Amino acid sequence: MREVNPKDTSRAQAFELWMKASNPMVTFFKTIDVTRLVRISQKKGYKFNMLLDWCIGKAASSVKEFYLLPVGDKLMQYDCLAVNTIVKNKGGEVSSCDILFSEDIEMFNQQYLEYTLKVAESCTDRDLSDECMVICTSAIIDTEIDGAVGMNSGIYNNPFMIWGRYRKRWFRYELPISFQFHHTQMDGAHAGKFLSNLQEEINRLYK
Repeated sequence: MREVNPKDTSRAQAFELWMKASNPMVTFFKTIDVTRLVRISQKKGYKFNMLLDWCIGKAASSVKEFYLLPVGDKLMQYDCLAVNTIVKNKGGEVSSCDILFSEDIEMFNQQYLEYTLKVAESCTDRDLSDECMVICTSAIIDTEIDGAVGMNSGIYNNPFMIWGRYRKRWFRYELPISFQFHHTQMDGAHAGKFLSNLQEEINRLYK
């Protein structure tokens, strides 16, 4: 992580417009087809959320704006990405676990299983935010949701994705998701590209 001059990046104008805005967060809603993830999960025994987290990291890795993040009053640039997942710990509460994104899905799966188990047992968060730009996620698996809007804390500006249970529609599975991002980090076109990439990564997984 290193500080960069916004004027030397593609986000110079956005930095001027949105860094001091009272509500700089934008939320998109989209329903994605997760049929392939459901079938891979059932066939290969992978956790559905791990597969989706990997696809999120893969889709984000090709959008350069994901490597920039407003932190405090500065614009920071990162060399790597991590995907955060929420873990139910042994105390019955939730803990946060960051997983370093790897292009190798088997390596990512190994990390996912190892660190989510450690976090669940220790009730201690795993935080990689000093090293990586972290994409936050939250799976509300106890219910179906159409979407959720996060709050602007003024502290955490990381992109954030929320989803509930996937739904079966005839022979397909659908998952409504919400994606919240800071307008300094990216514009709607970048967010749209990311969501399009996400569907493409899901569709091509293990083909």
